[in-house]
Amino acid sequence: MLGVKELKLVADRQNCVDVLMDSSKFADKVLKGGKFVNVITREIYTADVGIQGEYILMVGNCDKLIGPKTEVVDITGKFITPGFIDAHMHFESAMLTITEFSRLSLPTGTTCLISDPHEIGNVLGPVGIKAMAEEAALMPHHVYCRVPALTPDSPGLETAGYDITSKDLPETLNYPTVTGIGETQGISAMRFVYDNNYNVVRDTIVSTVYARSIGKGVDGNAPELFAEDLASHIICAGTDISCHETTTKEECVEKLRYGVHVLMREGSTQRNMPECIKALTEEKVDSRRMILATDDMLAEDIAKTGHMNDIIRRTIKEGVSPVEAIQMATINPATWLGLTEIGVLAPGKFADIAIIDGKLEDMNVDQVFLKGQKIAEKGKVIFDLKPYIYPDSVKNSVKRKPITADDLKVAAEGSKATVRCIGLILDQNLSEALEVEMMVENGFVSPMLEDDLLPIAVVGRHGQMDIGKTFVNGFKMQYGAFAETVSHDTHNIIVVGTNYEDMASAVNRVIEIQGGVVLVKDSQVIGEMALPIAGLLTDELSASELTEKMIYLHELASKELHCKAHAPFMHLAFLSLSTSPKWKITDKGVIDANNYCVLSTIK
Repeated sequence: MLGVKELKLVADRQNCVDVLMDSSKFADKVLKGGKFVNVITREIYTADVGIQGEYILMVGNCDKLIGPKTEVVDITGKFITPGFIDAHMHFESAMLTITEFSRLSLPTGTTCLISDPHEIGNVLGPVGIKAMAEEAALMPHHVYCRVPALTPDSPGLETAGYDITSKDLPETLNYPTVTGIGETQGISAMRFVYDNNYNVVRDTIVSTVYARSIGKGVDGNAPELFAEDLASHIICAGTDISCHETTTKEECVEKLRYGVHVLMREGSTQRNMPECIKALTEEKVDSRRMILATDDMLAEDIAKTGHMNDIIRRTIKEGVSPVEAIQMATINPATWLGLTEIGVLAPGKFADIAIIDGKLEDMNVDQVFLKGQKIAEKGKVIFDLKPYIYPDSVKNSVKRKPITADDLKVAAEGSKATVRCIGLILDQNLSEALEVEMMVENGFVSPMLEDDLLPIAVVGRHGQMDIGKTFVNGFKMQYGAFAETVSHDTHNIIVVGTNYEDMASAVNRVIEIQGGVVLVKDSQVIGEMALPIAGLLTDELSASELTEKMIYLHELASKELHCKAHAPFMHLAFLSLSTSPKWKITDKGVIDANNYCVLSTIK
């Protein structure tokens, strides 16, 4: 028996066939005279696009489909491409709700978003995931979710607000818009998880087998894995997987040879596409499993330079042909994800279309059509996006008492100590493992500002009182401190600063406002932005308001704190990502991600 959705599709297809076969019937809309980018055959040629309702009628000469009521859109000289797909992203990184994020991304030609809500899942579990899935279901465009199989990512190495395991998947995998399991970070350090926490391996297999049994997909997460480790990861995750943590040409080639769909990440602070794309430009591998994705994008970056159109633009600059680069954000991800109605412009597919003005390689999006309707033009959404009202259950998520400056200090004996410090690597998730001899005064290790060794700490905010602390190199900051509740992936409070008093003040203000970003100088709050939804998102600011706010906070970090690292809040947030090599910091302390263990700060 056919349901309501299927019966509508029957009627829509009958209508399309009638228009094509009955000379007395005509198309709703014809895009006339454009340069058609065929991502199936990798060709560009002049063609019209006929549209009926939500669907493509045909591509070619559509003169016979034009009747007295047909809307004819003259796009002579402009390029016609499918709407773009971001194959892996997190709304939480932009700190925006799905609705407000879409105000930024839709005008750039992105008509499909594949979201992984494991950030809010780490904080609130199924309650948070359900809220995001419900908002996704209300969107006019294609927004899908891939839910976490495990939180925290590294059990025993960090504390989440909710522990997700295979027991939760019969619920979360059946939320609206959920198409599968998100990045399987629990087995990122495959060998050491196998040796030290085999229960995670088995539970991951249980989760992925269950997901496959109900027709859902699985994303992998295999940073720096090769040979047996990579093969084991692939098998645990269910064989047909993706990976967005690939950082070198050699890694990309090996994963492609193993059948992995490589999502070449190009976000605000993780820019791996230029290295990965060398697998194509230098090694000449087949590009069908090479896909573009952002993973983590700041709202202000999208507002300034674009979204997937900008990633395509950058890919072209690396020596990839424009059509092949467009394939990596259209047909390639659609094929991998099993999204058969999008990613190409062909009869019966959704009429999700980006119109490119000027040179194709410049990727300047002039108009965007979604299911046959123009929804954006000249960089602006031209229809109303109604906001989703988030429930109270996803707010007031910071469960922590105030701290003191002494709580953040690293105790040590003697006059000197060898300290395990973290080296920030700009524009990467990876970090360096540093062992530094530092001075000890009055029983505590002294910061070395002249050598850019600043105190860093992760303060538990999920009801636990743990505080992990060490020092970090790379921010080149001279004054004050900043703290935030966006700290991947368990999203405890992370703070860095030049002195402990300002650090404690920043943490305590974050607690007071129930999550957000706070900057402090000379014990005074000089800037802040509250993130009331799980300490990760705001429903109080529009996309434009948040963009302006974040630009202002970044300016404060640069001008008032003299922080030289660009995008410092996002860079700080990834220093607690326990699954990404080499050393990170969580509420449990310094983490050796390669060897899946907690290290003492003092060697």
